[in-house]
Amino acid sequence: MNTLAGKHLVLGLSGGIACYKAAELCRALVKAGASVQVVMTEAAEHFMTAVTLQALSGRPVYTSQWDAREANNMAHINLSREADAIVIAPASADFLAKLLHGRADDLLSLMCLARPMDAVPLLVAPAMNREMWANPATQRNVAQLKADGVQVLDVGQGDQACGETGDGRMLEAEEILEDLQSFFTPKCLTGKHVLVTAGPTYEAIDPVRGITNLSSGKMGFAIARAAQQAGAQVTLVAGPVSLATPRGVARIDVRSAREMFSAVQAQVAQAQIFIATAAVADWRPDTQADQKIKKDGSGQTPQLSFVENPDILASVAQSAAARTGALFCVGFAAESHDLQAHATAKRLRKQVPLLVGNIGPSTFGQDDNALLLVDANGARELPRASKQALAVELIAEIARRL
Repeated sequence: MNTLAGKHLVLGLSGGIACYKAAELCRALVKAGASVQVVMTEAAEHFMTAVTLQALSGRPVYTSQWDAREANNMAHINLSREADAIVIAPASADFLAKLLHGRADDLLSLMCLARPMDAVPLLVAPAMNREMWANPATQRNVAQLKADGVQVLDVGQGDQACGETGDGRMLEAEEILEDLQSFFTPKCLTGKHVLVTAGPTYEAIDPVRGITNLSSGKMGFAIARAAQQAGAQVTLVAGPVSLATPRGVARIDVRSAREMFSAVQAQVAQAQIFIATAAVADWRPDTQADQKIKKDGSGQTPQLSFVENPDILASVAQSAAARTGALFCVGFAAESHDLQAHATAKRLRKQVPLLVGNIGPSTFGQDDNALLLVDANGARELPRASKQALAVELIAEIARRL
């Protein structure tokens, strides 16, 4: 399930303060199961030592075309032929210009020029001052590199080492890692729009109290990430959770079940797949107090009555698009016991082609899960694994069913 496991990547560093992030990236790539060969320019050595990157990669670092370790003196050929991809991070403005014009005056640029273009993709993570990034020359270079087949990653926005603020920062290591995982993921959902709900809902009793559940949203966010990496356009409707938005995913934050229902209704017409992962509260208080309900010392508890929330999944599953097959609906069931029986009954009740069941108390807030896929033909278990691995498997399963 890890698309970087077993990959051999050449990580190239050109000059820039963002070289410190390359150290983090190197470590993250190795942790993800990739082998990493680092190649540095002379300018990069002013910001990061080869010793550091050798320790992190577990491999000697190359800095010169004339490295005596290569018996044929052809490091640019040998290193590029062994790679599954070449990743330049940071890629300075100067190095982008070199790539554009085919200049090859150091090992890194020579290796990029000599790589087999049909077999070894080149990805670059730009890093520079905001004015350098906005300069028309840089923007022309980036546009032409993209036209030439180079994968140019986004830049970050924020404070820069020079003291200015704006676009041009290199992405953080985790963001680049996510982009690389996405790059190597088979694009089984290209052209599809996927709508995902995730997390709990919160139903207010008064301004400081409410009814909710223990859902962390991790499974839904993992599914949104997996769908985006599979090539889909993804919209994520999220209840109140403190999770980072997956890269490339459009996020809509909501709080209550009715807010989630409205957000889904506004988005579902554009979707071909709807995955209802959210643990939506079934009921809400029929009235919400304007002020905090106070204890009065009498021992009497406040009398609360409840009304049923709208059934988001059932409403979408019974829509015209779902009935004609233009919308594929996937429901989730978080149960406490008798999972298969309850999940099977819920699938029939909601009228969805696929229902995914799990045991809520054993997965809420956790990084792993076990899933039960229930359809008209029966049930199949996905054994306990990380939620991200299960999300990748579930997205592949949905793509096959389409």
